[in-house]
Amino acid sequence: MKSAGFPEGWNEERVRKLLEHYETQSEEEAVAEDEAAHESVTHTLMEVPVDLVPKVRELIAKRHTR
Repeated sequence: MKSAGFPEGWNEERVRKLLEHYETQSEEEAVAEDEAAHESVTHTLMEVPVDLVPKVRELIAKRHTR
């Protein structure tokens, strides 16, 4: 894999580690991880109309560059 194909901050090693994490995770671990995500007080999940996704991504990117 070429590094140029990865988003900023990502590389082949990071992708391999992520894949290994999810491929070796038990079903119980996966459920616990999902449940923990829903209990977060700093992040939320929501449905966004597809046509608004680019704007939402833009807002998130601007927040991360501050």
